[in-house]
Amino acid sequence: MYYISPKKWRHFTLTVISYIFYGWANPAFVVLMIGSTIIDYICGLFIAERWGKNWSKPIENLVKGGERTRRQKLAVTISVISNLSLLAFFKYFNFAVENYNSLLEFIGVETIASDSIINVILPLGISFYTFQSMSYSIDIYRGDAKPIRNFIDFACYVSMFPQLVAGPIIRFQDVSNQLKHRTHTLEKFSRGIAFFCLGMAKKVLLANPCGKIADVCFDSVDVGLLNSWYGAISYAFQIYFDFSGYSDMAIGLGLMLGFVFPKNFDAPYSSRSITEFWRRWHISLSTWLRDYLYIPLGGNRNGNTRTYINLMIVMLLGGLWHGSSWNFVIWGAIHGTFLALERLANKKAFYQKLPKIAGIIITFIIVVFAWVFFRATDLPSAMHYLQAMFGGTSATQIDVVNNVLIRNPYYIFSFILAGIVVWKFPQTWDFTKKITFAKTIWIMLLMIVSVMALMTQDFNPFIYFIF
Repeated sequence: MYYISPKKWRHFTLTVISYIFYGWANPAFVVLMIGSTIIDYICGLFIAERWGKNWSKPIENLVKGGERTRRQKLAVTISVISNLSLLAFFKYFNFAVENYNSLLEFIGVETIASDSIINVILPLGISFYTFQSMSYSIDIYRGDAKPIRNFIDFACYVSMFPQLVAGPIIRFQDVSNQLKHRTHTLEKFSRGIAFFCLGMAKKVLLANPCGKIADVCFDSVDVGLLNSWYGAISYAFQIYFDFSGYSDMAIGLGLMLGFVFPKNFDAPYSSRSITEFWRRWHISLSTWLRDYLYIPLGGNRNGNTRTYINLMIVMLLGGLWHGSSWNFVIWGAIHGTFLALERLANKKAFYQKLPKIAGIIITFIIVVFAWVFFRATDLPSAMHYLQAMFGGTSATQIDVVNNVLIRNPYYIFSFILAGIVVWKFPQTWDFTKKITFAKTIWIMLLMIVSVMALMTQDFNPFIYFIF
């Protein structure tokens, strides 16, 4: 439908298809997204002072780093507050009520606890499209991009189905020029197919079986020492292949439509420090937090103490962005603490003295421990699981049953293969730069096997849909 549409109607076609795709889960979600889109589009017009004015006139009032008028400041403030309010209500209302009631119960005045019967449903992908939409008004305000004249073009940017529900987070400045003009080539389309097939294989052939191992271990009442590590590392593999696989598919679909989206993963488990890990993991989120939160807070410009505080704030909010649970806050705190410690240690050449393999192993172990809080259903479950990883629990009959479920040849092979792919295989971005005949055969075979596996699997969750 996209390619048979007249060129000037392609964004309209893509927008309508994206709204249908998004509304398939709940049509009310579409109304919410359209409302957010309208607000940011209008705010962008006011920031650029293009409301009812001639678009052919040069935009001289948006020189990068220049002084902004009161109306421009008000417009960008409205955009940011409306997006964050939308995100806060739908993502954290239930969490706030639960913690409010728990606090009142703790201090013995539960009689005034909230009996709200509202159960707010989290719209799919709201964490992603609010960040994208908000980047539009911020980028225009900073002078990093020019506003879009056509509302449909902007709606297409916000709602584009390839990355709508689980990212990567596409900043406006990265695609503003592509929305005006981009090329559609056979090379792009072919590479897009390759991206999609490889992402599909990551998800179906690696993430799903590793996820099954993790679910058995984390959902078990008791888990032994070996199985606790087996489950935790399996979850590390699952979340990587699940999310990087989805990102690959999104990038591939974008290429098929002529868009070049930025890389979102770059071998994160080969990192030698947590600092390096965040340069390689979920790059679209880490750079968004850096450019729109860390740097505005002052970054590293106001002394060491302030820098460490800024790192902690960013990672705590980054953890909370993932979900309304104290487990996510703790996960963010762990990463924030190590980011601060590594910044201090680097000045003493601590990390530089470690062999490369040692840095990779230490970093991976830290990441795996942090993933326990990310995966566990609540804080007591996370602490119980960590206790098992340190040998604080003994194997029970339940653990023997778990062995039957997850130590069969299929799951063990999937686990080993996942490790080999993580540390030995090239990244999709690099592998698809040149598509040879041999690569084409492998890619098609992987796609066929993935589809066959998908037809037989009843376990197929996408982790980042819930964020």
